[in-house]
Amino acid sequence: MTRVKLLLVTLILMLGPASDSRSQVTVDVAKITCDQMLLFRVTDPDNIAMWLSGYYHAKQGTTVVDVEQMKVVVEKVKGFCLQKPDMTVMKAVDAVAGSQKIGPPH
Repeated sequence: MTRVKLLLVTLILMLGPASDSRSQVTVDVAKITCDQMLLFRVTDPDNIAMWLSGYYHAKQGTTVVDVEQMKVVVEKVKGFCLQKPDMTVMKAVDAVAGSQKIGPPH
């Protein structure tokens, strides 16, 4: 039984530093450009869309998500971004969706 305990302690000590060595990455979503989003330079574009959806839902004070509408807006934003790669994604959302954003239907 002592060998098992020693093995477990050894494994814990070996795995502990591995989790501490990962670097933490933070992203200012307001600075992500269309080019960065379309080319997966920051993260999967779907992750950005989900974050933006949550952001605009919070601004509107709602927890209701119209998934189909969100997909439509995301595709429109991607199309717009192809034409304006230097624009930020948040400005592209404003240009495409206006007050609708990636939020609930009005």
